[in-house]
Amino acid sequence: MSRVLVARLDSMGDVLVSGPALRAVANGTRADGSRPNEVVLLCGPEGTGAAEMLPGVTQVHTWPCPWIVNPAPPVTEGLTNGLVEFVRSSRIEEAVLLTSFHQSPLPLAMLLRLAGVRQITGASTDYAGSLLDVRLKPGEDFPEDQPEAVRALGIAQAAGFQLPQGDDGKLHITPSTDDLVDELGKDGPYIVVHPGAAAPARAWPALHHAATVELLEAYGHRVVVTGGPGETSLTATVAGPSAQDLGGKTPLRTLAAVLEGAAVVVTANTGPAHLAAAVGTPVVCLFAPVVPAIRWAPYGVPLELLGDQEAACKNTRARRCPVPGHPCLTSVTPEQVVEAVERLLGGVSSLTTRRKVWKP
Repeated sequence: MSRVLVARLDSMGDVLVSGPALRAVANGTRADGSRPNEVVLLCGPEGTGAAEMLPGVTQVHTWPCPWIVNPAPPVTEGLTNGLVEFVRSSRIEEAVLLTSFHQSPLPLAMLLRLAGVRQITGASTDYAGSLLDVRLKPGEDFPEDQPEAVRALGIAQAAGFQLPQGDDGKLHITPSTDDLVDELGKDGPYIVVHPGAAAPARAWPALHHAATVELLEAYGHRVVVTGGPGETSLTATVAGPSAQDLGGKTPLRTLAAVLEGAAVVVTANTGPAHLAAAVGTPVVCLFAPVVPAIRWAPYGVPLELLGDQEAACKNTRARRCPVPGHPCLTSVTPEQVVEAVERLLGGVSSLTTRRKVWKP
């Protein structure tokens, strides 16, 4: 029985977009006909919850990577030796290292070599020497401007793993049920508005969200507002007096079920956008161009992408907006968001007769 370690060491969304690559490693067939049937997913603390929902993953191991996690833990003998000992004791023979364009697989490859891993595949701009057995050169062996899910799958394919026949290559998670979602469904269709974002540079203003909720309700839509435990003040502001406020009430599996039950999800470029894609729900994405949309927009679902993709913050990877006034997103009006929702619902014509003008 072969055991393959697949590494994706950053956030929830990064782990979710790695799903097709993981399924290829877990269930695909190699050229020699062999099929590894145990996948150990190495992820960071922010990705663990998503990792546990991905099909094909046998075991999840969480490790706070000091060159990925922010804020970074100190590099100590205990931290590095802990990973090396885990890999040695887990009988791991091969590793597939999934990284984005700004990340190097080489530090992890070094630790895995010390742990005795014989076959390692990754994508590296830098010379890899003996650290990688299969090295993809970004910009040469594959284009950088492609969806992150496709990039990850390409790395898995370079290692010899192909998606099994019938796999659509989209994002998926294991289905889950939740009593809260059952209750939501009893009152009919709903739109989810998720106003929070992991980085302030990717957030649309709270009052814009609140105005959007009012407009959606004016057009007859039922609105559910979601957010994490630290976002309850934000979700209360956005939900206002009449939308359903689920701020702090949806652990990740519950949030997945809530998003799956929604007709459309309105969110920033943040983890729940990819979670919505993983459950097949259309997304209106308020996308700040600090990272390229062609790589990081929600993958494989009907999508409306809003935000000035040529703004001055383009490709800066900034966590806080470097441009006064945050114009890439503040230039988007609540009316435009509602119009995007209606397009995804197939109801563009309703706006021509029920328009309500929003004023900041």
